[in-house]
Amino acid sequence: MNIAKNMEAIVVAAAVLLSASCYAMAPAAPALQVANSSYAVPVASQASAKAAMQVVVVKAKRLSAAEKARFA
Repeated sequence: MNIAKNMEAIVVAAAVLLSASCYAMAPAAPALQVANSSYAVPVASQASAKAAMQVVVVKAKRLSAAEKARFA
């Protein structure tokens, strides 16, 4: 009967122990690596990248009040 009364405390204690053990076994985080930024993009590829960009144009007429009421 005592176990049933203290079941919440047992579960909380088990969760704390589990999370602490997972944190203790986790591998150390690697040091930050900064990418080398000495590479320059050629001007010709910049122009072709802008030209290859896709543009979407949406054309539609507005709904009248009767059409809006029909869909609502």
